[in-house]
Amino acid sequence: MKKLLLMFLSAFMLLTFTACGSEAVNTTAKADSGKEAPAKQAAPQSTETAAKSGKILVAYFSCTGNTKALAQTAADILQADIYEIRPEVPYSSNDLNYNDETTRATVEQKDDSARPALADKNANISAYDTIVLAYPIWWGQAPRIVDTFVESYDFDRKTIIPICTSGGSDIGSSADYLKGLMKGAANWKEGKRFGVAAKDEVMAYLNSLGI
Repeated sequence: MKKLLLMFLSAFMLLTFTACGSEAVNTTAKADSGKEAPAKQAAPQSTETAAKSGKILVAYFSCTGNTKALAQTAADILQADIYEIRPEVPYSSNDLNYNDETTRATVEQKDDSARPALADKNANISAYDTIVLAYPIWWGQAPRIVDTFVESYDFDRKTIIPICTSGGSDIGSSADYLKGLMKGAANWKEGKRFGVAAKDEVMAYLNSLGI
């Protein structure tokens, strides 16, 4: 009788251990399959990496709004970030009087060494591969505030696309002059002057550059 009871207890314990082992294997299989295991959270993106997600920057200076419109059109087409080059002391309409030799803009444009102060130097140039530089033509060149901007950053290994606005003058030597001021070995594309920021014209130009 005792022998029969021992055999019964042994069989019961064997069945219990087998059932427990089977459940453990099933639980592990479910976790490994990914169906019930908690999903891994993506590592937070660093500020630097987030900034580099925008590879193109449109940096512009505008007084009358024409260049701002061109810059915004280019930024929309390229889905680029945009940055306004602002002088510490804004230009007034009187400053732009071409007929007065004593006006601020006239005096600055006649002085190659003039460097109007910037309101800020917050353009994160290092975060971008391509910089679209938009400016008006004043007396055949970019405004001196653009000279200040160009000399304030390192553009090494950046692609530079100069675009400008003018009522009549072409881009002329303005891009070449800025290129001579720029720090670093940048890749300059052929620039273009726009009279009006027509989207089709701007898009055709950018497409021709492979941008």
